[in-house]
Amino acid sequence: MSIFYFIAFLTILFAVLVISAKNPVHSILYLVLTFFTFTIQYILLNAQFLAIVNFIVYMGAILVLFLYTLMLINLNKDSEPMKTNLVKIAAVLGGGCLMVVLVGALKALGVSQPVVLKNPDLGLVKNLGKVLFNEFLLPFEVSSLLLLSAMVGAVLLATKDKKTTA
Repeated sequence: MSIFYFIAFLTILFAVLVISAKNPVHSILYLVLTFFTFTIQYILLNAQFLAIVNFIVYMGAILVLFLYTLMLINLNKDSEPMKTNLVKIAAVLGGGCLMVVLVGALKALGVSQPVVLKNPDLGLVKNLGKVLFNEFLLPFEVSSLLLLSAMVGAVLLATKDKKTTA
């Protein structure tokens, strides 16, 4: 149980560092560490499929996209517009709501009992595969055909030659 609290502390620490980092690249790198601690939490909760999806999709694809986008945009402080008072008031209200939620969560910290699964094999990929390929085989195959046709269409649109008349 102590490793759970340690990883939870690291998750909160990295999330705070994401918000407070001055350099946007450092902020995205802290976000990678935050998602990695989420992956560890999923493994501790016996949800291997969620851990794998989180690792591949979020850490592998979305954050790389964030980094490439960040490298391509121009982040001059001179071009940043001034924030209006309405935006500042909304930020204060959002921070106040967050504070109320955090105080409520900390108040109920010692009251709740830990969740114990009655079926320890609940989050295993093996069980998900059995359900996916037994009960939902037809929708799974139809969705794969839809994705294949969308991919072929995207390739055809991207490589469409312009006809020139000579």
